[in-house]
Amino acid sequence: MPARFYGVIVPFITPFREDLSIDVYAARWLARYQVEGGAHGIFPNSTTGEFVHLSRDEAILLTRVVLEEVGGRAWVIPGVSANYTEDCVSLGRVFRDIGVHGIVATPPFFFKVSGERLKLHFTRILEKVDLPLVVYNIPAATGINIPIDLYVELAREYSNAVGAKVTYESFTYIRQLIQEVKAVRKDFAVLTGLDDMLLPVLMMGGDGGIMALANAVPQLHREVYEAYASGDLARALDAWRKLLRLVRVYDYATSYPTAVKTLLKVLNTPVRPYVRPPLTPEGPEVEERIGGVVRELGLAP
Repeated sequence: MPARFYGVIVPFITPFREDLSIDVYAARWLARYQVEGGAHGIFPNSTTGEFVHLSRDEAILLTRVVLEEVGGRAWVIPGVSANYTEDCVSLGRVFRDIGVHGIVATPPFFFKVSGERLKLHFTRILEKVDLPLVVYNIPAATGINIPIDLYVELAREYSNAVGAKVTYESFTYIRQLIQEVKAVRKDFAVLTGLDDMLLPVLMMGGDGGIMALANAVPQLHREVYEAYASGDLARALDAWRKLLRLVRVYDYATSYPTAVKTLLKVLNTPVRPYVRPPLTPEGPEVEERIGGVVRELGLAP
C-alpha cells in the first residue's frame, strides 16, 4: 500500500504586503504556480511560512485561500503546531471542517516535554481530530528530537498517524526511522524537510519531502522524484545535483523564510520579500548572491 502523502510537498511561505498584512493575491498566485510546477501537496501555516508570526484567523484565511485555489489538484495539509495541545486540536477541527486533506504538528516548543507527555500531545490530536496527521520532527526549532520508538508506537496504534516530516541532518536517524516504522506500517510516509536530502531519502526507502525551495522551483524537486520513481537514476542524479547548487541560497540568507522570499523576488514573481519582525528582508548583497545562483542555473525569467 502506498503512503498517504508522498512526493513533493511545499511548506508554503506566507506572502505579505509592505504593511505586513497577508497578500492574498500573491498567495493565490503562488499556490497555483506550485501545483502547475508539479507539487503533490501544499503545507500552509508552516515553519517556512512563519506560522509563529500568524494569528489563528490568519492561519485559517491562508489555508482557505490555498484550498480554494488547489484543493482539487493537490493535497492541502496545514500546520496546527502550538504549545498547548488543545490549541492544536481546536485549529485542527476548523481545518477538518473546511475540507483539508490532513494536518501537520510539531512537538510543543516551549516546555521540553518527553516520554509519555510527548506521546500524549500527539495522541490527543490523533484522537480528537479526524484527519491524517504528519508528525513533524524539527529539533533545531523545538529542542526535542522525536524518538523513533514514538513514531513506531503511533504508527502501530493510530491509523490516522500517516507520516513523519524529518528536518534533521542525520542519515542514521532517517535510515533507522524508515526501517523501523515501515516494518510496522508500509504506508507510513517518511518525508525529509531538507531539500538536499530528497534523493538520499528516496534511495533509503522514504517517500519524498516537504522542502522550502519547492516554493520557488517545484519542478526541479518533481524532476528528482519522478526520475527516481521511474528508475532513471542518472536523470535523478542530474536533477539532484542541480538542486544541491540551488541550496546555496540558504548559505547566503539569514533564515529559511527570507531565503525563499528573496529567491521568489529574484525570479520576478508577485511574492515580495516582506517578513514579520523580528525577521527582516535580506539586503542587496544577499539578493545579488542569490541572483547569481539563479543565473548560474539558468532559472532567470
